[in-house]
Amino acid sequence: MTTSLTPVRDAVASAGLASQYDAVRARTIQLQAPLSPEDCTTQSMADASPTKWHLAHTSWFFETLVLQPELPGYQPFNDAFRVFFNSYYNSLGKQHPRPKRGVLSRPSLADVLAYRAHVDQHMEQVFARGELSGERATIVEVGIHHEQQHQELILTDIKHLLSCHPLWPVYRSGAGRPSGAIAPQLEWRAHAEGVERIGYDGDGFAYDNETPRHRVFVEAFEIASRPVTAGEYLEFMRDGGYGNPLLWLSDGWTAVQTEEWRAPLYWEERDGEWFVFTLGGLRPVDAHEPICHISYFEADAYARWAGARLPSEPEWEIAGADAPIAGNFMESERYHPVAAERASAPLHQIMGDVWEWTKSGYEPYPGYQPPEGPLGEYNSKFMCSQLVLRGGSCATPESHIRPTYRNFFPPSARWQFSGLRLARD
Repeated sequence: MTTSLTPVRDAVASAGLASQYDAVRARTIQLQAPLSPEDCTTQSMADASPTKWHLAHTSWFFETLVLQPELPGYQPFNDAFRVFFNSYYNSLGKQHPRPKRGVLSRPSLADVLAYRAHVDQHMEQVFARGELSGERATIVEVGIHHEQQHQELILTDIKHLLSCHPLWPVYRSGAGRPSGAIAPQLEWRAHAEGVERIGYDGDGFAYDNETPRHRVFVEAFEIASRPVTAGEYLEFMRDGGYGNPLLWLSDGWTAVQTEEWRAPLYWEERDGEWFVFTLGGLRPVDAHEPICHISYFEADAYARWAGARLPSEPEWEIAGADAPIAGNFMESERYHPVAAERASAPLHQIMGDVWEWTKSGYEPYPGYQPPEGPLGEYNSKFMCSQLVLRGGSCATPESHIRPTYRNFFPPSARWQFSGLRLARD
């Protein structure tokens, strides 16, 4: 993803960029710290990547797009890494196949950490010069936010890996603990029809897919005051929701049958009681916490069962436009959604806790133009066969999210911290 950011040009702004860089790079290492070298190398499915790969790829980004063009005479740490740790930038060369990232037992975790230190050392030289070119400064800021995305992926991917282990191992003690709060009663917030503006138009950071700001017309709608809870979703399950084909889109019903879905990902039934695997281990489902780890298909089926629907992307942004960036994010170290506390805000948990599926396809906004160069591959090439999610999650860095942020995944994806908020006409 690229940015509409005003380029950083002066020494003071460059120093601020260096501080952000150091903080984000340190946070990534903190997320890796509880894991063994074996944990960091294993790949549990084609859609997930080993932690070691995330550590290396985020360093590859800075080496390839900043150090090599910015530092005269810079020598890459290892020429093979240009292929090993390229994700999908075809304009920058070949890539190791994504489903086979787990076979890269070499380089070792120690070698990858040495690679990160090498890149950090040379990035210090870049920052010490006091002034980055406008274009290069923009790329550095993109790289910082790119690494924050991979911090979230480290958590989602390691959770999937640990869930495959028969002993349900703990990533971090205390993670996933319930808040003990009682979810407030669901209420409906009404919005009148009319022409509204959505999309980013500010002075801070935003990815290119959040722009340009543009007009949309929406019919009158209502949106739920909080996300759907695990207890409400359990009612759907007990009412035979997974067995009723009338509730499901065609591809969703196929997924239910072929994948044998009977509950959200990471749920397990024992002696008639439902448990959920968290990064703090297995524990009973808290009926008051937002439902999590469901696909678009499951979110849509639940909404139909509940006599409602999913909000469109414009409806979600209009409703959440003035929401404060506050809530249960990665920094809480819970790494699991918690029950909503009663608050004065009209919409509970519109930020953090769970990414909320919308019914909107991931498409370019009117007037969108992808940027030139390699960063043009960041967003625009994925504007097909994806659905938009909004709001961030308990695994999202708080400084990374905003009301205009557009996340996107295929409709069958479940390993992300994804839930839903209802809407209706």
